[in-house]
Amino acid sequence: MTLPRTEVTAGLVDELAAFGDLIRPLDATSWGTPTRCEGWSVADVAAHVIGSMADVVSGRLDGLGTPEATAREVAERKGRSPVELDQELAEVTKLAADIGAAFDDSAWESPAPGGYDGTLGQGVEALWYDTYLHADDIRAALGRPSVEGPGLRASVHHVAVELAKKDWGPATLAFEGLEAVPVGPGGTRRTGEALAFVLAATGRADPKPLGLDASVNIYG
Repeated sequence: MTLPRTEVTAGLVDELAAFGDLIRPLDATSWGTPTRCEGWSVADVAAHVIGSMADVVSGRLDGLGTPEATAREVAERKGRSPVELDQELAEVTKLAADIGAAFDDSAWESPAPGGYDGTLGQGVEALWYDTYLHADDIRAALGRPSVEGPGLRASVHHVAVELAKKDWGPATLAFEGLEAVPVGPGGTRRTGEALAFVLAATGRADPKPLGLDASVNIYG
């Protein structure tokens, strides 16, 4: 179940702005710090997030999200500073806001372009999730606390969509402070902390403490 169109388009823009605030002041040591994304430094994570948005707003959608595309996004921005990437981010965020404002409900429910398996709305929500979760990857690498908020809620909805595609469940995701999100009809009610579940469902944390197994990994 995708969140409402106006909420997602505004939420993505806000998340991108927060991502810029996160990376802009980083020094060289922080920029080169390894993250939990295997083989990627903080700089690489930032390059992927900004590169993905640059690809989207320029219509470069084929293969978006594949290992080949993400590697290209990182390589194209190798050696750029936090300030330089933040400047690019500001440009693509403005374009993303303009494009998002042009969507109507019919377009939102139409198939996403570029081969993404879902609607346009689900694709935009996936970009919001990706930005939020990679910001958390950076915070974790730098020893900073996670930030919960609208991006976490969007991430739970995105993970639910991806789990449904895998025929995982059925289950109801009923986490603290969030509305219940179904994955199929009925099923087990999953409670606890939303971020812990998202981290387990994206291969970033062991699912066993949550009473889950590797089948919950949307990338598995």
